[in-house]
Formats: sequence, C-alpha cells, structure tokens
Amino acid sequence: MHPQHLTMPPGHIRPGAFGHNRGVVKGNYAIMPPEGVMDSYLPTYERTVVRFLAAPALGAKFAQAILEMAAGGGTRNAFADAVQRVFYVLEGRVTLQIEDQAPVELGPDGYCYLPPQTRFALRTLGEAPARVLGLKKPYRAVEGYDVPEAIVSSRSALEKVNHNGTEGRTWEHLLPYGDFRFDIEMNILSFAPGSHFPDVETHIMEHGLYMLEGQGMYLLGSDWHETWAGDFIWMGPYCPQLFYPTGWSRSAYLLYKDVNRDVEF
Repeated sequence: MHPQHLTMPPGHIRPGAFGHNRGVVKGNYAIMPPEGVMDSYLPTYERTVVRFLAAPALGAKFAQAILEMAAGGGTRNAFADAVQRVFYVLEGRVTLQIEDQAPVELGPDGYCYLPPQTRFALRTLGEAPARVLGLKKPYRAVEGYDVPEAIVSSRSALEKVNHNGTEGRTWEHLLPYGDFRFDIEMNILSFAPGSHFPDVETHIMEHGLYMLEGQGMYLLGSDWHETWAGDFIWMGPYCPQLFYPTGWSRSAYLLYKDVNRDVEF
C-alpha cells in the first residue's frame, strides 16, 4: 500500500513523508512534483496562491508558476510590466481583459499570449476557483521585426501536426510556428503509448515542461525519472533529454522553449 492511500486523523502526517521524494534539483535540470511546491503570495494578486516552478534563482532565464485563484480571486487591478506573458487555464474559468477591450472568458485549455507592456486583468469567473499556468520572460527584440500582438485562443482551435513523421507523436503550436517576431515557443507535445523521441536531444534551448496528461519516463542528463500529470520539469541548455510514455493512454505536456534568437556574449 502506498502511504497516500492511508487515512490519517486531522493534523497527522502520513508515513513516508520524509522517506520518499520525487523532487530533484541539479545544475541543469529540476523536477517539481506538485506536492512539494510551496505557496507564495504577491501584492498584485488577491485570493491567489502562487506556486513558483521556475525562476532565475533556479538558473532559468524565464519564470513559470501555477496560480491557484479562489472564487473572487485574481489580479487586484489591471497592470502592465516589461515582460511578455503566457497564461494557460488548467482548471476552472477566468475572465481576461486586455487593455481597454471587452473581457473575454477562458475555460480549461484556453490560453493567451501578452506582449510586453500589455495592461491586463485576470480574474476567476463566478463562484468557482481556477488554476492557471503562467509564464513570463523578458522579450528580446530583433531589428526588422515588430513586437507580436496579443493572442487569445484555446487548445481546441489548434491543429495537430507531425513534424518528423514518427508515428504516435503530434505537436500543437500555441504561438505561430516559424514567426520570427516571437523569441519563445509554447507547444503541446502528445505521445501515444509506445512512441518516443527518435534520439536523445542535446541542444541550446532551455525548457519549462508541465505534464498535462498521462505519465512517462524522462531521461534528464544520465538519469531516468518517472513523471505524471501535474509534474513540472525545468531543463537547462544542453541537458540531454528523452521522453518515453508509459501507461495505457496518451501522454501530453505543455513545453516552453526559447527560439529564433542568436547567442548572447
């Protein structure tokens, strides 16, 4: 029996709480299971628990967090700052207002991209809580290309494509694929049981990976780690990586990476 299956009296910690931990933090990767990510609170949000998954303090050049918004929670007031942002709704429903436009409703798998200096407000809708995955990163402008416009959409509107012909794999691009105005990609990668990467990848891009569905084994560096829905992985540049889905159903994760820009010295 796993300790999580035991019923304990209020205030009692289940056996094994100090003997089992899937969380790993190394020099060029980290695994964050949800049970170990502590709560933070920000003055720009009310009735909202922020659980930071990646940040510069970890070694990342972006920040990613889960926003757990209670009913009536969200941004205290509309605000703008110098970073670009992506929000992806995991559970519940929210309203998003961009600049002076009419608010729009986003349900599960709804998302938005906000360029830097975009004033926005994000609030729960109705009397139910919501969970939203948020990412922010400084934007690297490049000569000859304008800053992208805001995007509001849903996973249901995305095309499933297969870039390399390997059976059982698909990509869903949240942002326009191959558009050099963007210095990031946000993609949903899906794997049928038995499919996997054709090679161990080792490349310059860093990743923020949130498991949306299913489970699998992830090779990070020289170590294999079991992952499943709700886990987060940060992969630094040049971290060897490979995913192999396990279980009976498809696995899918939402993947951030930095793209379309030359190296900085």
